[in-house]
Amino acid sequence: MNSPFPAPSPQSDVSVVERVETLLLDLPTIRPHKLSVATMQGQTLMLVRVHCSDGVVGIGEGTTIGGLAYGGESPEGMKLAIDTYFAPGMIGQRASLVPRLMDRIGSVVKENRFAKCAIETALLDALGKRTGLPLSELLGGRRRERLPVAWTLASGDTAKDVAEAEKMLDLRRHKIFKLKIGAKPIKDDIAHVAAIKRALGDDVSVRVDVNMAWSETQAAYGMAALAGAGCELVEQPVATAAALGRLVRRFPIALMADESLHGPESAFEIAQVHGADVFAVKVEQSGGLFAAQRVAAIAEAAGIELYGGTMLEGAFGTLASAHVFSTFSSLRWGTELFGPLLLAEEILVEPLDYSDFQLTVPDAPGLGIELDEDRVRFFRRDGLHRTISVIK
Repeated sequence: MNSPFPAPSPQSDVSVVERVETLLLDLPTIRPHKLSVATMQGQTLMLVRVHCSDGVVGIGEGTTIGGLAYGGESPEGMKLAIDTYFAPGMIGQRASLVPRLMDRIGSVVKENRFAKCAIETALLDALGKRTGLPLSELLGGRRRERLPVAWTLASGDTAKDVAEAEKMLDLRRHKIFKLKIGAKPIKDDIAHVAAIKRALGDDVSVRVDVNMAWSETQAAYGMAALAGAGCELVEQPVATAAALGRLVRRFPIALMADESLHGPESAFEIAQVHGADVFAVKVEQSGGLFAAQRVAAIAEAAGIELYGGTMLEGAFGTLASAHVFSTFSSLRWGTELFGPLLLAEEILVEPLDYSDFQLTVPDAPGLGIELDEDRVRFFRRDGLHRTISVIK
């Protein structure tokens, strides 16, 4: 296939991209994870390794929720796109000029925000390793070393969810809980949330994510009832930004935009009409780490508060997000970076530090973690087969 990229210019003694490698890892989860769009029985991670001429290897990750159930990209699709369209334009290019290289990719590859995020992460990881700097320092410098982390209760069973939350409190791992609702009749969902809030008490924060499952009329009823039940925040109850804008400030409960955010442009459109109280900033959904910072800047300029969202990434995607979120001037609603804790198997040499209700942002160069190659060989997918996510 003829490449749409111009030929690379000659390089001297600078590090250039020599090879781009992608792989799929199929990992089991500790329990089924039930959302309104899918029930996940496991998670597939797409890892990309950018091999540079100076011997440095940067690693990035692309992960989605429920394969294609959540959006237009899947781990399998990201792998194909990177192998076929991204990699040819990267070979021979200066690895340290990350924004320039991402502009080069963006000039011939439209959309594919998750895949672009994975590549940008790998390039920044390599740059951090090359310079000896943590990734957060390449992004302007961290403001915090640790991030509060919410845990999602998604079994759909009230008693199981209460028991799970109480276990997390006893372990001092989480005291913020987000409930996945929207798959059941709305009155059943409200009763489920109210029962969990009563059981956990006033010292625990309870929030809900509807994943666009309600109509605007249902959302108006549901938000009023949830506020009365002690719920603090409702995430993306309806599908459109316009409907969010009509719901915001009608009820004594925060309204958060998530699926409506597709990078800085959509963030600006929502901010123009103050169509949400909170933005769930997701690094993959924003199209990359620098783009996520621009989303946050738009929100802060408009007086919209911030929450660090997740696509249920593994360790590499989670820490890419953590480094970004550590640079935000304000993080009023904390984060949801629990993805690695949902996985039943570890793929790092040293696990991430989750303790005292927070995640520690590593200060080693790059992302600050090391992949366990033996585990990679064990869980790597050999050939294309059905994903381990079950789609409704």
